[in-house]
Amino acid sequence: MNLFASRRIHTVSEITAQIKERLETEFPEVLVEGEVSNFTAAASGHLYFVLKDPGAQIKCACFRQRARLIKFRPEDGLSVLASGHIGVYEPRGEYQLYVESLEPRGIGSLQLAFEQLKARLQIDGLFDVDRKKPLPLLPRSIGIVTSPTGAAIRDILRILKRRHQNLRVLLYPSKVQGEGAAREIASGIEYFNSVGGVDVLIVGRGGGSIEDLWAFNEEIVARAIAASRIPVISAVGHEIDFTISDFVADLRAPTPSAAAELVVMKKSEFTERISTLELRLARSFRYELSRLRNRVLSLSTDHAFASVQSRLQQYQQHADELAFRMETFLQTGLQSLRNRYNQALSSLDRYDLLQKVDRLRDTIRIRKEWLVSNQRNRLENLKNKASALETALEALNPQSVLGRGYAICRDSRGNVIKRSSSLNLGDLFSVTLAEGEVLGRAEQIKSIVQDRESQ
Repeated sequence: MNLFASRRIHTVSEITAQIKERLETEFPEVLVEGEVSNFTAAASGHLYFVLKDPGAQIKCACFRQRARLIKFRPEDGLSVLASGHIGVYEPRGEYQLYVESLEPRGIGSLQLAFEQLKARLQIDGLFDVDRKKPLPLLPRSIGIVTSPTGAAIRDILRILKRRHQNLRVLLYPSKVQGEGAAREIASGIEYFNSVGGVDVLIVGRGGGSIEDLWAFNEEIVARAIAASRIPVISAVGHEIDFTISDFVADLRAPTPSAAAELVVMKKSEFTERISTLELRLARSFRYELSRLRNRVLSLSTDHAFASVQSRLQQYQQHADELAFRMETFLQTGLQSLRNRYNQALSSLDRYDLLQKVDRLRDTIRIRKEWLVSNQRNRLENLKNKASALETALEALNPQSVLGRGYAICRDSRGNVIKRSSSLNLGDLFSVTLAEGEVLGRAEQIKSIVQDRESQ
């Protein structure tokens, strides 16, 4: 007797499917707190890990579309809060949590991501003072990577114009927040390094929340700043805001306006600095000269040196000559510095951005006229070719041949008759003319070849 004859037999797949349906129905959305264990990041971008507590554990899967929204990097031992739904991985018959969002417990995800990246880059040496480059004293060209519509670029240009009106400023327009902003900022830094001709870079934006400033906390931006051969000033947010780019950059400015003030010295400050150096040199010279004279006078009054009075006088004269030569050298050096400064100012004054824009407009206009003319000529040539092809096709049209008095003969099956031998007496045939068709019957078949042989 078969004890199972009256009972339904299920397959493994059926049982697993029913369990999967029940679990997904009962747990469509859950929040699970636990400690991360056995974390693995697959090459596909998916994340796999286990959430555990002292009494149990559950496997978790976070697919790439959701994983890319997690700002921090999960790691073993980290306490987190996972949001998602319960499902079954049917090939292994295992239930697991499909994670849609993940937050660290006790600290915000953005703050944790910030600390994780900061620690990793510090180990790599990106914050080392030794690798930071000095800013040029008087840059001729400044590159800016920021939004073309933000307040930051307006503040920077206003201050630069006030300090040096003819300074060359190049802008790389970039998003400064949201999806893709970090990639655009890094591309701007790489662009200026590839084309050259820029003495210093300002990278930044105005203030905002940590989410707004997050593009400057991305590793791709930090690596681009560290790899830059051009000195970089990070000018992100307000004075209280700090980002990863501030630690990597060669100089941190508390605001974009402060960056503009740091990157170029005022003309008055530059002149004042030269005057200060001149005054210090003059004082140093007078002090040294006075010291030498006092020494000579002291030696000349000593009776022990009375016999060498003449030699002392020679030394005194020689000291005067050296002092004269030093004074001449000092004046020449100061004059050289003034000349170099005036040349630098002249080169800045000669540079007129408006003239360059006008020349570029003329070039664009000439090229536009050339393109329009060239396209018109190409269009005319194409029309001529099309007309010639149309004429050739018309000549090959069988209907045109019929119009010159020719005809086409077909047998009863519609086949074209090329020889009289293709017909037998009494066969029906049709004759297609230029206009209309004629039906006929073969009553006499005559071959041209046979006629010629009989003749």
